[in-house]
Amino acid sequence: MSKPTVLVAEKLGEAGLELLRKVANVDCSYNLSPEDLCAKISLCDAVIVRSGTKITREVFEASNGRLKVVGRAGVGIDNVDLQAATEMGCLVVNAPTANTVAAAEHGIALLAALARNVAQANASVKSGKWQRNKFTGVSLVDKTIAVLGFGKVGSEVARRAKGLGMHVVAHDPYAPADRARAIGVELVSFDEALARADFISLHMPLTPATNKIFNDETFAKVKKGVRIVNVARGGVIDENSLVRALNSGIVAQAALDVFTKEPPEKDDKLVQHENVIVTPHLGASTAEAQEGVALEIAEAVVGALQGELAATAVNAPMVPSEVLTELAPYITLAERLGKLAVQLVAGGGGVKDITISYNSARAPDDLDTRLLRAMIVKGLVEPVSDTHINLVNADYVAKQRGLRISEERHPAEGTEAAPLESIEVRIANVESRFSSAMSDSGDVSLAGRIKDGVPHLSQVGSFSIDVSLEGSVILCRQVDQPGMIGKVGGLLGDENVNISFMSVGRTSPRQKAVMAIGVDDEPSKEVLQKIGSISAVEELVFLKL
Repeated sequence: MSKPTVLVAEKLGEAGLELLRKVANVDCSYNLSPEDLCAKISLCDAVIVRSGTKITREVFEASNGRLKVVGRAGVGIDNVDLQAATEMGCLVVNAPTANTVAAAEHGIALLAALARNVAQANASVKSGKWQRNKFTGVSLVDKTIAVLGFGKVGSEVARRAKGLGMHVVAHDPYAPADRARAIGVELVSFDEALARADFISLHMPLTPATNKIFNDETFAKVKKGVRIVNVARGGVIDENSLVRALNSGIVAQAALDVFTKEPPEKDDKLVQHENVIVTPHLGASTAEAQEGVALEIAEAVVGALQGELAATAVNAPMVPSEVLTELAPYITLAERLGKLAVQLVAGGGGVKDITISYNSARAPDDLDTRLLRAMIVKGLVEPVSDTHINLVNADYVAKQRGLRISEERHPAEGTEAAPLESIEVRIANVESRFSSAMSDSGDVSLAGRIKDGVPHLSQVGSFSIDVSLEGSVILCRQVDQPGMIGKVGGLLGDENVNISFMSVGRTSPRQKAVMAIGVDDEPSKEVLQKIGSISAVEELVFLKL
């Protein structure tokens, strides 16, 4: 058979090119216009890009079905149309690990430069001044650094900070406790990390859950005079809030390698602030990291061309339309149960043991649950990860996160025409933000079913309820008594929050009850506090979908 052709559309390290040339014809054509790329792509089986080349729907269509693999030499895939790739049966792979050490080293470099005012002192001396007293710094030894996001980069930063004599705490709901113990790191809650830290190092991905997670409210919880380093994603910090925190002295200094808009404006207040040092997104910019990325993406592309299941795949293979049609509502239910379950977990211990129970009247060999399991993993992990999770990579991501997932089948009395009667998700060995969600066995437990084609939450802990999962959900445990639905509904109505569903599950009349309220809009913290202050309400939680 003839060799496949790989188009390398942006510069790639020589080690990666050498690996590609062993198995493929390699065409290195840089700075292609969109028109030139579309003209060339029909002759290629794979294409490798960085961030500067966009692989759009037009590119996939111009390939006439020949393009089988898109390789992104880096982590982010904003420049690749994933939906079009999946529709065309094209696998998309990236290189998420090769720049880990480089990013960690840059974080430590900024940490030390921040503590000792290296950048400011350098500029001062070069301008002809000698101001030793002005640039007195602070020591790192015996200080506490909070590593927020304890993945590959975060854990490497923690190792190096320990070597500098620092006390290290970390927050990450999926951090393996054994890895943290091995490094000598204490896992704590987000708020405790903020309260204890002299330095904060950010390593979380940019997701809807982490977007502007550092805002005015967050800065109000930190130790005054804290110093912040960000080599993760610019969008995790509300930059206007950081300017205010710097001006007030809440934050003493900041060192930033990433920004919400890159490059930032020349007169950007944060960039120009005297207590901020900045670098132009240099986290992965070492010669060694660039060669590592080249090798990692080349290996992924070669493996995919040879038919191997790529561990770094970021889109799903094509699924038969009849299977998707039948499972479509259950796919949505599975993802939303995962999203709700992880939001109920409290504390810094981490999510590890998950049990999924399927109640079905079908024979075990007549129900493939891989896609449902993948969607539950997606719901559990994606809110705190920038990984795109699907059938291809769900089990790999779960393993990397240290998740242990077991599945159970239970016979149901329903008709075999419906694939499932219900799905239950249980998370073991965790604390809960809503104690009523704990089952008799001590697990966070949620169950759901499909009703009239719509996903419904059917059980919370030991309480049976019935609430549509078309919006977000408020759960409150209360003493069962007349007028509660009216009181809560009135408070939400006063704020123009529309209620889509309301259901009450109880142990017995006028005893304990759980009210589940589906809402189309996110209530303000003030109205949630008002609901929580009703005398009959014992606990309350808002779960965002």
